Amino acid sequence: MQKKTLARYFDHTILSPGATTAAVIQVCEEAMKFGFFSVCVNSVHARTAALHLVGSGVKVCSVVGFPLGASISDIKAAEASAAVRDGAREIDMVMNIGALMDKDYDQVEADIAGVVAAAKGNMVKVIIETCLLNSDQKIKACKIAGRAGAHFVKTSTGFAGGGATIEDVTLMKATVGNRLKIKASGGIKTLRDALGMIEAGAARIGASAGVAIIEALETK
Repeated sequence: MQKKTLARYFDHTILSPGATTAAVIQVCEEAMKFGFFSVCVNSVHARTAALHLVGSGVKVCSVVGFPLGASISDIKAAEASAAVRDGAREIDMVMNIGALMDKDYDQVEADIAGVVAAAKGNMVKVIIETCLLNSDQKIKACKIAGRAGAHFVKTSTGFAGGGATIEDVTLMKATVGNRLKIKASGGIKTLRDALGMIEAGAARIGASAGVAIIEALETK
């Protein structure tokens, strides 16, 4: 795979609680240099990233309800709306995992649909936190996300003790087919990791190690 092609799979990510403005700007600079699809930031940094990336072709992705997914639905929708106002063009929201486990599927769907509406036509990815779910729950989560109007389902936050696996991406792809896209995120640190996720069906990779991964491809 060519470097430019691989780079377009990446949401270059900075989501640590200690992320500073300077660190966010550095990630934006790296995204422009390497041609990543987007920079993924906490919503408080959406405006900073958007202003820095003007005219670059690199999008701003903001997380919502991150990392627990346990915010009140109205708050998630308000956060999504504010992020879009500040320049985010993609929203990665965390599903209400507890409601899914309770089998309160109407609540899960309404939670997602509220963010989809607040995003005003911009891309919405739903993080289902695969490491906390069994296979049946993963399948159910993917189907609900599709019904609620999401565009992607995403494996993980990276904050719940597990990340993306080939098995989960394969299962998610088998569940959604071409109706939704898959984002693999959490623990993707090597070129082998990234290529494996893409081969399994991931259309996007979320990683903070994107620079190292692209540089590894350059040396092959």
